[in-house]
Amino acid sequence: MNKPQSFFHLHLISDATGETLLAAGRAASAQYKDARAIEHIYPLIRTEKQVTKVFEDIEEEPGIILYTVVDQSLARGIDERCAAMGLPCVSVLEPVLAVFQSYLGTPAGRRVGAQHVLDAEYFRRIDALNFTMEHDDGQLPANMDDADIVLVGISRTSKTPTSIYLANRGIKTANIPIVLGVPVPESLVNAKTPLIVGLIATAERISQVRQNRILGNTSAYEPTDYVDRAAITEELAYARQICTRHGWPMIDVSRRSIEETAAAIVALRGKTR
Repeated sequence: MNKPQSFFHLHLISDATGETLLAAGRAASAQYKDARAIEHIYPLIRTEKQVTKVFEDIEEEPGIILYTVVDQSLARGIDERCAAMGLPCVSVLEPVLAVFQSYLGTPAGRRVGAQHVLDAEYFRRIDALNFTMEHDDGQLPANMDDADIVLVGISRTSKTPTSIYLANRGIKTANIPIVLGVPVPESLVNAKTPLIVGLIATAERISQVRQNRILGNTSAYEPTDYVDRAAITEELAYARQICTRHGWPMIDVSRRSIEETAAAIVALRGKTR
Protein backbone atom coordinates (compact mmCIF):
# COMPACT_ATOMS: atom_id res chain seq x y z
CA MET A 1 0.00 0.00 0.00
CA ASN A 2 1.37 3.40 -0.99
CA LYS A 3 2.10 5.90 1.71
CA PRO A 4 0.16 9.17 1.54
CA GLN A 5 2.27 11.92 0.02
CA SER A 6 3.54 14.57 2.41
CA PHE A 7 4.64 18.09 1.57
CA PHE A 8 7.50 20.28 2.74
CA HIS A 9 8.70 23.79 1.95
CA LEU A 10 11.95 24.21 0.02
CA HIS A 11 13.37 27.74 0.00
CA LEU A 12 15.93 28.54 -2.71
CA ILE A 13 17.88 31.79 -2.26
CA SER A 14 20.13 32.93 -5.10
CA ASP A 15 22.07 36.06 -5.99
CA ALA A 16 21.56 35.15 -9.68
CA THR A 17 18.77 33.35 -11.54
CA GLY A 18 18.42 30.38 -9.19
CA GLU A 19 18.77 27.78 -11.95
CA THR A 20 21.61 25.97 -10.18
CA LEU A 21 19.65 25.77 -6.95
CA LEU A 22 16.49 24.63 -8.67
CA ALA A 23 18.33 21.79 -10.38
CA ALA A 24 20.04 20.72 -7.15
CA GLY A 25 16.85 20.96 -5.10
CA ARG A 26 14.80 18.97 -7.58
CA ALA A 27 17.49 16.31 -7.95
CA ALA A 28 17.52 15.80 -4.17
CA SER A 29 13.75 15.95 -3.62
CA ALA A 30 13.19 13.46 -6.46
CA GLN A 31 14.77 10.80 -4.23
CA TYR A 32 11.81 11.06 -1.84
CA LYS A 33 8.79 9.67 -3.66
CA ASP A 34 6.46 10.12 -0.68
CA ALA A 35 7.41 13.75 -0.03
CA ARG A 36 6.80 16.62 -2.42
CA ALA A 37 8.64 19.94 -2.27
CA ILE A 38 6.72 23.20 -2.37
CA GLU A 39 9.34 25.40 -4.01
CA HIS A 40 9.89 29.03 -3.05
CA ILE A 41 12.45 30.69 -5.33
CA TYR A 42 14.10 33.99 -4.41
CA PRO A 43 16.36 35.11 -7.30
CA LEU A 44 18.66 38.17 -7.46
CA ILE A 45 19.06 38.45 -3.68
CA ARG A 46 22.04 40.76 -3.24
CA THR A 47 21.35 43.04 -0.26
CA GLU A 48 20.75 42.62 3.45
CA LYS A 49 17.33 44.23 3.06
CA GLN A 50 16.34 41.60 0.50
CA VAL A 51 17.57 38.81 2.79
CA THR A 52 15.46 40.21 5.63
CA LYS A 53 12.36 40.15 3.41
CA VAL A 54 13.11 36.57 2.34
CA PHE A 55 13.30 35.40 5.95
CA GLU A 56 10.01 37.08 6.75
CA ASP A 57 8.48 34.77 4.14
CA ILE A 58 10.42 31.75 5.44
CA GLU A 59 9.15 32.40 8.95
CA GLU A 60 5.60 32.04 7.64
CA GLU A 61 6.37 28.71 5.93
CA PRO A 62 9.55 27.19 7.44
CA GLY A 63 11.41 24.41 5.68
CA ILE A 64 14.75 23.51 4.10
CA ILE A 65 16.90 26.41 2.87
CA LEU A 66 19.37 26.06 0.00
CA TYR A 67 21.34 29.05 -1.21
CA THR A 68 23.96 30.21 -3.68
CA VAL A 69 25.24 33.61 -2.55
CA VAL A 70 28.87 34.50 -3.30
CA ASP A 71 28.95 37.54 -0.98
CA GLN A 72 30.37 35.99 2.18
CA SER A 73 28.84 38.60 4.47
CA LEU A 74 25.34 37.87 3.15
CA ALA A 75 26.05 34.14 3.32
CA ARG A 76 27.01 34.40 6.99
CA GLY A 77 23.82 36.34 7.63
CA ILE A 78 21.75 33.59 6.03
CA ASP A 79 23.53 30.92 8.11
CA GLU A 80 22.98 32.89 11.33
CA ARG A 81 19.28 33.46 10.62
CA CYS A 82 18.78 29.76 9.83
CA ALA A 83 20.57 28.75 13.05
CA ALA A 84 18.42 31.15 15.08
CA MET A 85 15.25 29.68 13.55
CA GLY A 86 16.47 26.10 13.91
CA LEU A 87 16.13 25.43 10.18
CA PRO A 88 18.44 23.29 7.99
CA CYS A 89 20.52 25.41 5.64
CA VAL A 90 23.06 24.51 2.93
CA SER A 91 25.29 26.69 0.78
CA VAL A 92 25.21 24.58 -2.38
CA LEU A 93 28.32 26.01 -4.07
CA GLU A 94 30.68 26.32 -1.09
CA PRO A 95 31.83 22.66 -0.96
CA VAL A 96 32.47 22.76 -4.72
CA LEU A 97 34.38 26.06 -4.49
CA ALA A 98 36.47 24.62 -1.66
CA VAL A 99 37.52 21.69 -3.87
CA PHE A 100 38.35 24.03 -6.76
CA GLN A 101 40.39 26.29 -4.46
CA SER A 102 42.27 23.32 -3.00
CA TYR A 103 43.12 21.91 -6.42
CA LEU A 104 43.84 25.17 -8.25
CA GLY A 105 45.53 26.89 -5.31
CA THR A 106 43.58 30.10 -5.97
CA PRO A 107 40.45 31.42 -4.23
CA ALA A 108 37.32 31.96 -6.29
CA GLY A 109 36.74 35.40 -7.76
CA ARG A 110 33.23 35.45 -6.21
CA ARG A 111 31.56 37.18 -9.13
CA VAL A 112 27.77 37.23 -8.95
CA GLY A 113 26.13 35.56 -11.95
CA ALA A 114 29.50 34.76 -13.52
CA GLN A 115 27.97 31.87 -15.49
CA HIS A 116 25.60 34.25 -17.28
CA VAL A 117 28.13 36.54 -18.98
CA LEU A 118 27.35 37.64 -22.55
CA ASP A 119 30.31 35.87 -24.12
CA ALA A 120 30.81 33.94 -27.37
CA GLU A 121 29.34 30.79 -25.81
CA TYR A 122 26.16 32.67 -24.87
CA PHE A 123 25.66 33.98 -28.39
CA ARG A 124 26.43 30.53 -29.80
CA ARG A 125 23.49 29.20 -27.77
CA ILE A 126 21.22 32.00 -29.00
CA ASP A 127 22.23 31.25 -32.58
CA ALA A 128 21.50 27.56 -32.06
CA LEU A 129 18.08 28.34 -30.57
CA ASN A 130 17.17 30.59 -33.51
CA PHE A 131 18.24 27.86 -35.93
CA THR A 132 16.21 25.23 -34.09
CA MET A 133 13.04 27.31 -34.04
CA GLU A 134 13.41 28.00 -37.77
CA HIS A 135 13.86 24.28 -38.50
CA ASP A 136 11.13 22.87 -36.27
CA ASP A 137 8.74 20.21 -37.58
CA GLY A 138 10.28 19.91 -41.04
CA GLN A 139 10.63 23.61 -41.83
CA LEU A 140 13.43 24.63 -44.25
CA PRO A 141 14.43 21.03 -45.06
CA ALA A 142 16.95 22.20 -47.69
CA ASN A 143 19.25 23.45 -44.89
CA MET A 144 19.84 20.11 -43.18
CA ASP A 145 23.61 20.22 -43.68
CA ASP A 146 23.72 23.35 -41.51
CA ALA A 147 22.43 21.38 -38.51
CA ASP A 148 24.57 19.64 -35.90
CA ILE A 149 21.79 17.15 -35.14
CA VAL A 150 18.54 16.22 -36.89
CA LEU A 151 15.83 14.35 -34.99
CA VAL A 152 13.28 12.29 -36.90
CA GLY A 153 10.26 10.41 -35.64
CA ILE A 154 6.51 10.07 -35.80
CA SER A 155 4.20 12.55 -34.10
CA ARG A 156 4.57 12.87 -30.30
CA THR A 157 8.01 11.41 -29.84
CA SER A 158 9.20 14.63 -28.16
CA LYS A 159 11.19 15.90 -31.15
CA THR A 160 10.52 19.60 -30.56
CA PRO A 161 11.20 19.82 -26.79
CA THR A 162 14.33 17.69 -27.19
CA SER A 163 15.50 19.95 -30.03
CA ILE A 164 15.00 23.05 -27.91
CA TYR A 165 16.83 21.48 -24.96
CA LEU A 166 19.80 20.67 -27.19
CA ALA A 167 19.73 24.18 -28.69
CA ASN A 168 20.01 25.61 -25.19
CA ARG A 169 23.31 23.74 -24.99
CA GLY A 170 24.49 25.42 -28.19
CA ILE A 171 23.70 22.50 -30.54
CA LYS A 172 21.90 23.44 -33.76
CA THR A 173 19.09 20.91 -33.93
CA ALA A 174 16.45 20.43 -36.62
CA ASN A 175 13.58 17.96 -36.46
CA ILE A 176 11.58 16.30 -39.22
CA PRO A 177 8.36 14.31 -38.77
CA ILE A 178 8.04 10.85 -40.23
CA VAL A 179 4.58 10.34 -41.72
CA LEU A 180 3.42 6.91 -42.79
CA GLY A 181 3.94 6.41 -46.52
CA VAL A 182 5.68 9.77 -47.02
CA PRO A 183 9.40 9.65 -47.95
CA VAL A 184 11.78 11.77 -45.88
CA PRO A 185 13.32 14.75 -47.73
CA GLU A 186 16.20 13.98 -50.07
CA SER A 187 18.16 16.80 -48.44
CA LEU A 188 18.10 14.79 -45.21
CA VAL A 189 19.12 11.52 -46.88
CA ASN A 190 22.02 13.29 -48.58
CA ALA A 191 23.13 15.33 -45.54
CA LYS A 192 26.77 14.70 -44.59
CA THR A 193 27.27 16.98 -41.58
CA PRO A 194 24.57 16.31 -38.97
CA LEU A 195 24.06 13.33 -36.71
CA ILE A 196 20.59 12.02 -37.60
CA VAL A 197 18.75 10.25 -34.77
CA GLY A 198 15.38 8.52 -34.84
CA LEU A 199 13.15 8.90 -31.77
CA ILE A 200 10.76 6.04 -31.13
CA ALA A 201 8.49 4.92 -28.30
CA THR A 202 5.96 2.22 -27.54
CA ALA A 203 2.58 2.44 -29.23
CA GLU A 204 0.97 2.57 -25.77
CA ARG A 205 3.04 5.56 -24.73
CA ILE A 206 2.42 7.50 -27.93
CA SER A 207 -1.31 6.78 -27.83
CA GLN A 208 -1.43 8.05 -24.25
CA VAL A 209 0.38 11.27 -25.15
CA ARG A 210 -1.75 11.86 -28.23
CA GLN A 211 -4.96 11.42 -26.28
CA ASN A 212 -3.86 14.31 -24.08
CA ARG A 213 -3.28 16.63 -27.03
CA ILE A 214 -5.78 18.82 -28.85
CA LEU A 215 -6.25 17.24 -32.26
CA GLY A 216 -6.78 20.57 -33.99
CA ASN A 217 -3.07 20.75 -34.77
CA THR A 218 -2.93 17.26 -36.25
CA SER A 219 -5.04 17.69 -39.38
CA ALA A 220 -2.86 15.22 -41.32
CA TYR A 221 -4.37 12.39 -39.27
CA GLU A 222 -7.81 10.97 -38.82
CA PRO A 223 -8.63 11.41 -35.09
CA THR A 224 -9.46 7.72 -34.67
CA ASP A 225 -6.23 6.59 -36.37
CA TYR A 226 -4.21 9.18 -34.51
CA VAL A 227 -4.69 7.46 -31.15
CA ASP A 228 -5.31 3.91 -32.40
CA ARG A 229 -2.52 1.65 -31.19
CA ALA A 230 -2.60 -0.59 -34.26
CA ALA A 231 -2.21 2.45 -36.53
CA ILE A 232 0.58 3.81 -34.32
CA THR A 233 2.36 0.45 -34.45
CA GLU A 234 2.29 0.70 -38.25
CA GLU A 235 3.71 4.24 -38.10
CA LEU A 236 6.49 3.08 -35.78
CA ALA A 237 7.35 0.16 -38.05
CA TYR A 238 7.64 2.59 -40.98
CA ALA A 239 9.88 4.92 -38.94
CA ARG A 240 12.11 2.03 -37.86
CA GLN A 241 12.36 0.85 -41.45
CA ILE A 242 13.52 4.29 -42.62
CA CYS A 243 16.11 4.63 -39.83
CA THR A 244 17.43 1.12 -40.41
CA ARG A 245 17.67 1.65 -44.17
CA HIS A 246 19.79 4.78 -43.73
CA GLY A 247 21.80 3.57 -40.75
CA TRP A 248 20.41 6.22 -38.38
CA PRO A 249 20.60 5.29 -34.70
CA MET A 250 17.33 5.13 -32.75
CA ILE A 251 16.53 6.06 -29.16
CA ASP A 252 13.45 4.78 -27.34
CA VAL A 253 11.98 7.74 -25.44
CA SER A 254 9.12 5.80 -23.79
CA ARG A 255 10.57 6.02 -20.28
CA ARG A 256 13.09 8.81 -20.76
CA SER A 257 12.82 12.42 -19.73
CA ILE A 258 13.76 15.11 -22.25
CA GLU A 259 17.02 15.57 -20.36
CA GLU A 260 17.85 11.86 -20.51
CA THR A 261 17.05 11.69 -24.23
CA ALA A 262 19.27 14.72 -24.89
CA ALA A 263 22.11 13.18 -22.87
CA ALA A 264 21.86 9.97 -24.92
CA ILE A 265 21.97 11.99 -28.14
CA VAL A 266 25.01 13.98 -26.99
CA ALA A 267 26.73 10.68 -26.10
CA LEU A 268 26.00 9.36 -29.61
CA ARG A 269 27.37 12.55 -31.08
CA GLY A 270 30.59 12.11 -29.15
CA LYS A 271 31.03 8.58 -30.51
CA THR A 272 30.45 9.58 -34.14
CA ARG A 273 32.81 12.55 -34.21
